[in-house]
Amino acid sequence: QVTLVESGGGSVQTGGSLRLSCAASGRTFNSNAMAWFRQAPGREREFVAAHSPSGVITNVAHSVKGRFTISRDNARNTVYLQMNSLKPEDTAVYYCAASSLYVIPGTRVGQYNYWGQGTQVTVSS
Repeated sequence: QVTLVESGGGSVQTGGSLRLSCAASGRTFNSNAMAWFRQAPGREREFVAAHSPSGVITNVAHSVKGRFTISRDNARNTVYLQMNSLKPEDTAVYYCAASSLYVIPGTRVGQYNYWGQGTQVTVSS
């Protein structure tokens, strides 16, 4: 059974930082894309960042570019999201995603077939 487990969420003030981790088990994703999405109350799940297996290609949403960095450790089957200069509009449940089909780090929900349970990030002003 494949599972993705996120950790590192919490509550911070505007301008603060958090580092999310997502550990995969049950299979390796060293040859596949992994990504982070987020979903705020009443809104659709939206793309945040994605990472190709080798790291040659990364994709970052415009809304977080320059503030968030995605990275991965293939030896640990883990992907990270470093979030700096957090804003209240970053408040959401953050989900880790992995694809068994794609190498290119896409931005669409449908490109990922494994999902974590989500971790809450709350940024207060």
